[in-house]
Amino acid sequence: MKQKSILTWAISAIVYLGSVIGGYTVYASLNSSNNHTDAHSATSNGIEEKESINEQAHNDNHTRQRSDGKDSVHSDHVTLSESEVVTNVKYEDGLIIIDLKDKDHKSPELEISHEKIMHLIIVSADLKDYYHLHPEEKGNGMYTQKFDLPKNSYKVFVDIKPKNLSYQVSPIELQVGKGYGEHKGNSLKVDTNLTKTINEKTVELTTTELGINKDVTLSFDTKGISPEPYLGALGHVVILDDKGEKFVHVHPTSEEKTLFETKFDKPGIYKVWGEFKFDGKVNSYPFVIKVK
Repeated sequence: MKQKSILTWAISAIVYLGSVIGGYTVYASLNSSNNHTDAHSATSNGIEEKESINEQAHNDNHTRQRSDGKDSVHSDHVTLSESEVVTNVKYEDGLIIIDLKDKDHKSPELEISHEKIMHLIIVSADLKDYYHLHPEEKGNGMYTQKFDLPKNSYKVFVDIKPKNLSYQVSPIELQVGKGYGEHKGNSLKVDTNLTKTINEKTVELTTTELGINKDVTLSFDTKGISPEPYLGALGHVVILDDKGEKFVHVHPTSEEKTLFETKFDKPGIYKVWGEFKFDGKVNSYPFVIKVK
């Protein structure tokens, strides 16, 4: 009887132990599965969060690029590194010839900018005469433009966007005819009246405070006449300092308004040309302003 009791107890103990081990195994398995699911969820969340951060960073960077574009889109060539493109300009019998070469003496590839591969700004040294031209590519870094330049001393600005090369627009001296040397100074007078009429079309310039290192808005009132699209915009603005050395090419901040934004890094007198197209003809409106 005693042996039977012991045997019964032993069997019960074994059954109990088996139940405990089995239950623990099931629990461990379930817990492992849960941990795996949680870990996968955490990893997935981490990836999603990282992707979200990267996407936000991409968007922020894209926004910054567009915002910074204000200086390259709306106000080009304000501050750039040393140019890696050498530009030479000469004039022969009514033909302007521009030669471009990179540091390896090869012709640089240019990007289209505002519907043209090149914008050639020519200003007389006294900053009175102004021309905006678009030379054609002839190959091997050569560009030409047929144009009769009156005898004078000029400063030429080759406005281009070379691919993968830094470039800064700088004045190039050009003399047409004899007796016209380098012009070293200008006595510009600040306009007291910022309303100009050309070809019976009137434009008035108003500005925000003309201070240095701050955003300045140039607003051109075209007196109820909307300008025609010109080079992909409602207008263009070129600004030079009184020495004809500091070049700024500004574009509208809006596709619907003749508003332009730029910055001035130095005080002084500047000449502004606002270009607007009316009745199929581009008028260049000159203004002289003072930045304090």
